[in-house]
Amino acid sequence: MNADDMRDASMLDLFRLEVETQVQVMSSGLLAIERSAAPEELEACMRAAHSIKGAARIVGIQAGVDVTHVMEDCFVSAQQGKIRLGPRRIDQLLQGVDLLQRIAKSAEDLQLWQTGSGRKEIEVFLQGLHDSLLQDDDHVREPETMQAVATGQPESSAAGDMQAQEKIETSDRMLRVTAAHLNQLVSLSGESLVESRWLPAFNQSLLHLKRLQQSAAQAVDILHDTLRDNSLASAQLKALQDSRQQIDACQKVLAERLSELELFERRNSSRAQRLYDQALACRMRPFADRVVGYDRMVRDLGRSLGKQVRLEISGETTQVDRDILEQLDAPLVHLLRNALDHGIEPAPQRRLAGKADEGVITLNARHHAGLLQITVSDDGNGIDLEQLRVSIVARGLVDNATAARLSDTELLHFLLLPGFSMRDTVTEISGRGVGLDVVHNMLKRMRGTIQIFSESGRGMRFQLQLPLTLSLVRSLLVSIGGEPYAFPLAYVNRTMIVAKEQIEWLEGRQHFTFEGRQIGLVAASQILQSGESASSEDGIALVVIGDMAQTFGLQVDRLLGEHMLVVQPLDTRLGKIKDVAAAALMEDGTPVLILDVEDMLHSVDKLIAHGQLDKIHDSSSQQQVQASKRVLVVDDSLTVRELERKLLSSRGYTVRIAVDGMDGWNALRSEPFDLVITDIDMPRMDGIELVTLIKNNLQLKAIPVMIVSYKDRQEDRQRGLEAGADYYLAKASFHDETLLQAVEDLIGEAHES
Repeated sequence: MNADDMRDASMLDLFRLEVETQVQVMSSGLLAIERSAAPEELEACMRAAHSIKGAARIVGIQAGVDVTHVMEDCFVSAQQGKIRLGPRRIDQLLQGVDLLQRIAKSAEDLQLWQTGSGRKEIEVFLQGLHDSLLQDDDHVREPETMQAVATGQPESSAAGDMQAQEKIETSDRMLRVTAAHLNQLVSLSGESLVESRWLPAFNQSLLHLKRLQQSAAQAVDILHDTLRDNSLASAQLKALQDSRQQIDACQKVLAERLSELELFERRNSSRAQRLYDQALACRMRPFADRVVGYDRMVRDLGRSLGKQVRLEISGETTQVDRDILEQLDAPLVHLLRNALDHGIEPAPQRRLAGKADEGVITLNARHHAGLLQITVSDDGNGIDLEQLRVSIVARGLVDNATAARLSDTELLHFLLLPGFSMRDTVTEISGRGVGLDVVHNMLKRMRGTIQIFSESGRGMRFQLQLPLTLSLVRSLLVSIGGEPYAFPLAYVNRTMIVAKEQIEWLEGRQHFTFEGRQIGLVAASQILQSGESASSEDGIALVVIGDMAQTFGLQVDRLLGEHMLVVQPLDTRLGKIKDVAAAALMEDGTPVLILDVEDMLHSVDKLIAHGQLDKIHDSSSQQQVQASKRVLVVDDSLTVRELERKLLSSRGYTVRIAVDGMDGWNALRSEPFDLVITDIDMPRMDGIELVTLIKNNLQLKAIPVMIVSYKDRQEDRQRGLEAGADYYLAKASFHDETLLQAVEDLIGEAHES
């Protein structure tokens, strides 16, 4: 691509951005004009059309010039009072808006719009709008009114607005940044925030050192006084005095550095928090970015259904995480279509109910109690709860007696079940057997919830609650097999301690009764293949997960409370790790795996289907397990370390981790190990250096060393084996059983027979 091609490509991108911005202005303005006389909206539409026409002329897209020119003529005629923009002309202008969007998207294919089928479509549109300008079937407004529109803004004011706009554009320039760069920025700032919280502990260790120095100084003073009374030689007393002075100097320097460190710690912690908050803010976009075009969609669908409907949107400036915003479109569109088809009544029916002919759907977004709350409501007929009750029984979901006891909230919850619909007939809009469960599942993937409220004759309200960002997750921290894990709170129904006496056997499986329901018991340690869970004397700690159709109580060692965790995505090269969604670092730097609850439910289903579900044991009475063999895992990747640690721990090995070769070398000189597993590329000391040091050390050379690396070239393999490695495993061919089999080949099983 030469310089001219690059310049043209860049100009086309700018043209697309211009069209994307200005068609939003025109679309919103046209809908506002249709609802009421809006002089300022008409002026905005004319300016938007003029801007697109100029941009199209610059990049040489004549189709865009032709379409916007005739639209601009229409706006000018309306300003001059020659025509009125009624529903028919609004429809034609909105068709022009759609046409401009299509031209911008396929702007490279100029032939299509110059001589191809696209040109014919443009000619039809131009002729239709031109004919509309010559007709007077829409009532013309008074010329005086339109004159006021045309002259309602002095030139000086317009000039002032343009100057103000230039200032705004200068201070609020928009830059295009890739999602990967934003994610990396948030991840690094999150790590910085976590690491900043290690400093207080380091500060405390220095305070302890200061106290030790004070004790040492006191001991020297006592020794000096004792020896002086025993007529010690002056040279020796002077040596003691010199030692005391050196200790005093050390104390002074340490006190100064402690003061500086405390100040640095406060500043660093504050700066890290601000950095992380700002990085998160970079991911935020206004709610308005997602709802552009919704008012147009509601209008068009309403007209196709023969209903008069208006969409009112509030909270457009509410900031929403980019990833959440991108996933909100499908559930919101589904709820809006649902309100149009199921909720809003036809005008005659609304008049009989004492309502205005025009129905109103409201879409609101706001921050509430640390969450994003989105509400979709309508002033339609609501839902007939008795009809819903009958429908639930007819589908065999519950019997008559149970249905009669269900509260309104419980009844409405059935609308979220797969395939459930109150419509018996199929329409283009809804009633296709694809119910609100689609919305429910989408929200669950975003760690969100949905609540339904209905008032007969007054309408329905759907309240969605989502986290403010997917980079942070409110989690329930638990201990499973002696290791910390995190459940996203959105997936946790409740936590509880169940007495051992409450556990019953039903159809060969363990259950406990809760709120009149039998809840199956599953050991989380079996799903995760970790060490056996331990129950306390108080009972069995459970995390209840699932929905109405499938609920389980997962046994964990301990419930450690709620924590806000910074999500660290897993390395994509590892693929999908079973039952694990992501990783995180706790405030003290301890790594923790965030569990994939949906995946865990599938794992439970498989265990039940194959009859492999283990019994929940009272491990408080079990004997201590034999000491297991110790493995040192050395890798600078958190994800790889945790994966290898989890695999080895599941087979009973005791695992110690090191973050690089230097950390591993220090660990080897302070603790005994039966095996070392190391990566090659690491900071401070790489794996080859570590292997060489081990094999050259008389005390450590007998320890087997396995290299696990992404490097799979023959020269890399040869280099590792020549350094003294006993086994070389490429991560590209890495599988659970491959690693475990290699470990057993080198040192045998975890426990001695």
